[in-house]
Amino acid sequence: MARRRLEMMEENRVKLVAAARKAFAEKGYISASMDELTAKVGLTRGALYHNFGDKRGLLAAVVNQIDAEMASRAQEIGARAEDEWEGLLAEGAAYIEMALDPEVQRTVLLDGPAVLGDPSQWPSQNSCLQATKQTVERLIAQGILKPIDAEAAARLLNGAALNAALWVAASEEPKEVLPKAVETFRCLATGLRAEPM
Repeated sequence: MARRRLEMMEENRVKLVAAARKAFAEKGYISASMDELTAKVGLTRGALYHNFGDKRGLLAAVVNQIDAEMASRAQEIGARAEDEWEGLLAEGAAYIEMALDPEVQRTVLLDGPAVLGDPSQWPSQNSCLQATKQTVERLIAQGILKPIDAEAAARLLNGAALNAALWVAASEEPKEVLPKAVETFRCLATGLRAEPM
């Protein structure tokens, strides 16, 4: 009985997050109606409050899910690069380029910071930071990067990619801003190399 209840709670969470992703992407956080959202999936507002506390908590769950997917996509792109250095650059560029995706743009990069605050404090960003730090540590050990503090370098690289993505998302001409952001990110990152390229 308890197991079935836990399964139902998880099913409700999945339904609510899926419906919220769609509503937030289409209408934005402010305009998305929680009554409409819960009715579409056959649940009550009580289910929303029980699982997420409030609308803001639901947005946090959606942002966490999308941001984790973004990190996974960026890592996949980085893994296809010819070496770990190029992989690091490719991951950062891929993250910035995702700012053109309408769901990412609206939900994660525009509504997310406006409602949830500083993205660098989000749990999903912390896991990204740790992955970048490990890559930086390996590149320092291989002599590819200068012997600098790995955490500082990882924070600055992640911050540069995040802020570039925020810039692209908020721009009136995101497709024109994107190549400038990616090129400058690559130039900044290259400054960490032990030997200039």
